[in-house]
Amino acid sequence: MRRISKLTRVAVGVASLALAATACGGTSSDSGGDGGDGGDKGLAIAYDVGGKGDQSFNDAAYSGLEKAKKEFGYKTADIEPTEGETDADKEQRLASLAKQGYNPVIGIGYAYGPAITAVSKKYPKTTFGIVDSTVEGDNVASLVFAEEQASYLAGVAAAKATKSNVVGFVGGVDIPLIHKFEAGYKQGVLDTNPKVKVLSQYLTQTAEEGGFASPDKGKAAAEGQIEKGSDVEYAAAGLSGQGVIEAAAKAKVWAIGVDSDQYKQAALATYKASILTSALKDVGGAVYALAKSVEDGKPLTGTQTFDLKVNGVGLSESNPEYAKIAGLADAVKTAKEKIIAGEIKVKTE
Repeated sequence: MRRISKLTRVAVGVASLALAATACGGTSSDSGGDGGDGGDKGLAIAYDVGGKGDQSFNDAAYSGLEKAKKEFGYKTADIEPTEGETDADKEQRLASLAKQGYNPVIGIGYAYGPAITAVSKKYPKTTFGIVDSTVEGDNVASLVFAEEQASYLAGVAAAKATKSNVVGFVGGVDIPLIHKFEAGYKQGVLDTNPKVKVLSQYLTQTAEEGGFASPDKGKAAAEGQIEKGSDVEYAAAGLSGQGVIEAAAKAKVWAIGVDSDQYKQAALATYKASILTSALKDVGGAVYALAKSVEDGKPLTGTQTFDLKVNGVGLSESNPEYAKIAGLADAVKTAKEKIIAGEIKVKTE
C-alpha cells in the first residue's frame, strides 16, 4: 500500500539524522555479482549530471551512502552518469544494479523519473528511490524537498547582507524544480526589504546543454550580475555553482551556496571566506533514511517530504561572518519560525 508521508524527525546533516516515517560510465565502490532481484547487497546510488565531486547535490547523496556503508557494514555502489546519455541508458544502469542484488537503488535527480518508473516494475522485490521527483510505484520512495523554504531563508540573509540593494540568482536549468529555488529566494528578499532588486538568470534550457555541469557558464553569469551591482550571488546550479562562487570571491562580494554546506567543502576552501551561508537540502539524510528503512525490513515508499518542519532543509551558519551582520541571524530565525507555523506561505513559482 502506498503511503504519502512526512518525516517526523530528520536533522540537517546526515550524521545526526533519525527518521520515523508516519502517514506524512562510472565508478563503483564494489563489483557486482548475480544477486538478483531483492538480493542482499546494500545501497546503490546513480549520480545526476555533474557526478561525484560537485561539492553540492551529488556529494550530499554520497555522504548518505558513506554513512549507510559504515553503519550497516555492507557492500555499496555509486555510479557516474555518462555524457549525453538517454533514459534507456539510465534504465539499463538501474536495472544492472538491481540485478546484481543492490537494495535499495536510488536515482539522484529528477532525470531518473522515466527509468525508475520502468525498472521498478521489473524488479518488484527491490526498493527504488528517486530524489527530486515523484514516481508512482508500490516499491518506490520519492524523496522530495521544500527547496523554496530554504531559499526563502537565503533570500532573507541576502536582503540583510546587501549594501548595494541588488542581489543575484543563477539557476542551472530553466525547469520547475529550479523555479522553486528562485521563487523562494525572491520572496525572502522582498519580504525582508522591498527596495532590493533581484537579478535572475538561467544558464540553459535543458540539462543536456550543461546547465548543471559548467562552472564557466556559472562564472560568466555571476560576473554579469556583479557588473550590474549585485553584491550577493545565490546559485542553484549544481557543479556550475562553483563558478558563481569563484566569481563572487574574485569580486569580493557574498556568495550563497546550495544543497551542501559549501563553506565546509574542501574543494572550495580558497573561496570559503566569501560563502556567507548555504541553503541546505539534506539529500544525504534522505538517502540514508531510505537505506535504513530497507535494512530494518520496513522499506519506505510513497512521497517522503523533507521541509523546514523536520529540518530536512535549512540554512547554514558556519561562516563566522554570518553572525556579525546586523539583524541577519534574528531575521532568519524569525522567518523560519513563521514558515513552520504557517504564517508565511512560500511560493514555488
